[in-house]
Amino acid sequence: MAINVESLRKILELEQKKGYQDSAVMGGLDRLVRNWAAQTAKAIASPACGPNRPLAGRPELLRRFRRLRMDAPDYASLTREQRKEWVSGLVDWLDRAEAIPAGKAEARLSAVAKRQPPRARAKTPVNQSIDSPITVVRGISSSLAARFNKLGVSTVRDLLYFFPNRHLDYSQKKYISQLREGEEQTITANVWQAKEVMLGGRRSTEAIVGDETGNVRVVWFNNPYLARQIQTNTRIVISGRVSLFNGRPVFESPEWELLEDKELVHTGRLVPLYPLTQGLRHRQVRKLMREFVEQWSWQVEDFLPAEVRSHCQLMELSQAISQSHYPEDEAAKDRARVRLAFDELFLLQLGVLGRKRNWQESQPGTPFDVDAPLLESFISSLPFELTAAQRKVIGEVLADLQKSRPMSRLLQGEVGSGKTVVATVALLMAAASGYQGALMAPTEILAEQHFATISQLLSRMCHQEVADSHLRSYSGLLARPVSVALLIGDVPQATKQELCQRISRGDVDIVIGTHAVIQEGVQFNCLGLAVVDEQHRFGVAQRLALRQKGFNPHVLVMTATPIPRTLALTLYGDLDLSVIDELPPGRQAVKTRWLGPEQRASAYNFVRRQAAGGHQAFIICPLVEESEAIEAKAATAEYRRLSEEVFPDLRLGLLHGRMPGVEKDGVMRRFHAGELDILVSTPVVEVGIDVPNATVMLVESADRFGLSQLHQFRGRVGRGQAQSYCILLAQNPSDVGRERLSLIEKLQDGFALAEEDLRLRGPGEFFGTRQSGLPDLRMARLSDVALLEMARGEAERLFQADPSLGKPEHRGLARELARVWPNSGGEWS
Repeated sequence: MAINVESLRKILELEQKKGYQDSAVMGGLDRLVRNWAAQTAKAIASPACGPNRPLAGRPELLRRFRRLRMDAPDYASLTREQRKEWVSGLVDWLDRAEAIPAGKAEARLSAVAKRQPPRARAKTPVNQSIDSPITVVRGISSSLAARFNKLGVSTVRDLLYFFPNRHLDYSQKKYISQLREGEEQTITANVWQAKEVMLGGRRSTEAIVGDETGNVRVVWFNNPYLARQIQTNTRIVISGRVSLFNGRPVFESPEWELLEDKELVHTGRLVPLYPLTQGLRHRQVRKLMREFVEQWSWQVEDFLPAEVRSHCQLMELSQAISQSHYPEDEAAKDRARVRLAFDELFLLQLGVLGRKRNWQESQPGTPFDVDAPLLESFISSLPFELTAAQRKVIGEVLADLQKSRPMSRLLQGEVGSGKTVVATVALLMAAASGYQGALMAPTEILAEQHFATISQLLSRMCHQEVADSHLRSYSGLLARPVSVALLIGDVPQATKQELCQRISRGDVDIVIGTHAVIQEGVQFNCLGLAVVDEQHRFGVAQRLALRQKGFNPHVLVMTATPIPRTLALTLYGDLDLSVIDELPPGRQAVKTRWLGPEQRASAYNFVRRQAAGGHQAFIICPLVEESEAIEAKAATAEYRRLSEEVFPDLRLGLLHGRMPGVEKDGVMRRFHAGELDILVSTPVVEVGIDVPNATVMLVESADRFGLSQLHQFRGRVGRGQAQSYCILLAQNPSDVGRERLSLIEKLQDGFALAEEDLRLRGPGEFFGTRQSGLPDLRMARLSDVALLEMARGEAERLFQADPSLGKPEHRGLARELARVWPNSGGEWS
């Protein structure tokens, strides 16, 4: 009979590594050593023991064995020093049993700290990189690879960064007598019985397992095959939720694995739950990922410079990847997330800083001459006084326009704060300097409104010579007429061709449009300024395409969506920030009220009273068509119901994104002219529509919108002199929905609401990065301000010291940055 020396030795090495805390095995060393001692005592007394060597006639082993009292060790009651001495004595005995010189015992135990982790023992051939397809991974066939492909995993690198959605905490180890109903718990037990049974008409497995404190029943529904896998008298680890059946605890379909001489994967620890698709199972993916991470994580190059890692006290990358999949504990998992989140934010910051540098320094910009008399004439012609915030921002924009380095500026301002006036000043300065300006809006309605507003502002200070539907011309501004064109997808083809020819000849000074402005058929003669409105609705590629129409033009980005500063610095880190944080005098706060479904009739009566007083109302519905998945009313069905049943005596119009442009324009013109009392609309009115006579904004299913979007809706009213109102109807809001609706009732400040929106919804919903053209964020939370600021600070410091990342110690970072930002024009490679 052989003595199993090596398995006990590994446990003792682990116990030393953990500081003699009696935590190397679940249930403590006492029980394990007692069981091991009972088998070993028989082996010592047998005529031939040990793996290869007879031990008969060696009674000194038995005497030393008895002195160690391994049949009743009582390790749990010893002090730390006593435990250290006892473990050392036991290791010495193991060495003698294996005929290893006793002097090597201490070396064996101390070597555990220097031993390479398991992954180092399974190194992959060097000709396989982490950018290889996942079929090079042992255990992944082409059919299994196809399933992972559906989850966006196609390379080894993808698989390393295929992090769990969350971890189940199965680390709470209990004796059976300590089990509590409803909690996630783990036990280590002996299998007394395992058999196939019928439960609820289904073939299932039932087991009785026990430890020294008692027995417990375990059932696996619809899994009869487990009865053959779980053998009587084996040691098993069970993790799961405990329920009561007839007053006694029972595990129902828990995770399980046999207690063997290897690390636990499914039980007794923080257990990962990975995203799945059809054909993938939790246990299958966990087992595969455990072996894969051990084998491959060490091959990931730690691109973060050593001084950054040291300064920020960050974990090494290979360790962070490993601990994100299979963490030792919550603390290790948190440290791993911090490292990986820092990487994402740090690379993002370096990327936007590099993009800004590339735009501003790779080509010289076009400095404008500020025409002071023209500026003064325009400002004095306005029907209102500029606010101090507007004057400040105009100063910042004009200062940028006079530099040879092209402007790259983000202008934030509430609805009605006067951003269009700032944009008009910049466009006029471009025209006065002999350059063309372009203004690009996300929707045709908003582009048309910009065209109408700018035309109206210009007509106040000069004579309008041409007044076509898509082209206006003004004399008296400059020595030559200034022309403004509207270029949208709805323009008749013949008119569009004529406009494009005028633009290419330089006969049009200001072009206002949608994405049609960046179509290949539109060629500018000399584009000097690009203004992009509502930037978060455009991807970076679109903005870059517009910029490439001219010779590195100045760029002014405008948004009415209040963006928290941390988010703006992250997603718009390549832009300088200007904020109009002041509304024009006389603007009243919009009274906001959240109502339940039982108050719908009173809301309708209020709308009717406002219409009777000569005012107008918006009614917003979330969707164009009925959807069972989302309990929101369709605008088309709601329009019909409201017209026929609720407001048959009032004039209603319908507006949604699927209507032809001409039809949308007709509806908006009628509403703006006061020919409609109520406009039933989808969220297309979120930006841009300006109707001063509208005093009521009624939003259906308001709990389905974010705070920032609700604030945008509210900004569509209150544009005139009369008191305005925002009514929010919500059928059955969740707790988060209730909090959101309570906040919009209390807060009028868009920036305060944006901060709350970011807190409640997170950055993904608040402001998805996919539209922004920025790298995806998997581990980073943009609400983590401290980490974001640390990453930005480190990026700026490194960027100032080595902007091209040419130093030898930064080459790894340059390679990673080129991979993450592939469209950086080769700047990092």
